[in-house]
Amino acid sequence: MKGHFSAALLLALCAACMQPAEARAVLAPAPARVAKESDGLKRAIFAGGCFWGVEGVFSHVKGVTSAVSGFHGGSGKTAKYDRVKQGDTGHAEVVEVTYDPRVVRYDQLLRIYFSVIADPTQLNRQGPDTGTQYRTALVPLTEEQRLVASAYIAQLRASGVWKRPIVTRMEGLDRFYPAEAEHQDFMAANPRHPYIVTWDVAKVRSLKKLFPALYKPQFTKG
Repeated sequence: MKGHFSAALLLALCAACMQPAEARAVLAPAPARVAKESDGLKRAIFAGGCFWGVEGVFSHVKGVTSAVSGFHGGSGKTAKYDRVKQGDTGHAEVVEVTYDPRVVRYDQLLRIYFSVIADPTQLNRQGPDTGTQYRTALVPLTEEQRLVASAYIAQLRASGVWKRPIVTRMEGLDRFYPAEAEHQDFMAANPRHPYIVTWDVAKVRSLKKLFPALYKPQFTKG
């Protein structure tokens, strides 16, 4: 949906239908299970609605060396933005995050994801975007990530922080397909885009407010 919204329509949706992103930020509990990761850069994949905002937030996290927007869950033949946005390919918009666990661990990335990036109670939608391509999902790439993610989702469900059921899924990776070049580093390249201004700038502000020790002001291009 985001590719078709005018500035006026986006602002109307924000005012009439949804709370601003910053108001929806929720400080998720600190993970009880800390990720035990070896030295060296690691990769993780997150689906949290429009990949512009997911990429934008993670690109401001210390220890993240790369954040690449792309698709997961469908075939390579249909892994194109204009095709995926039709909502019938099985893909989710995702971001592949490369990070240094000596600076930021996987469990800390999960906490940021649930606090700032995605509303885990929205099924097949985020903000103004609807469809299975905007589902929230964690895609563990290692057994340790799978165990940490599973434990954290169970912890969040028991925490009572969210009044509605948590519907974020865990999915196995088939293949990651990078999105087209114009969708990479989108927030940095298009800071005044109406969608970014309406929905995603506030998420970066929330990152800085809730996780000041992990926030970095510069955007890491990926």
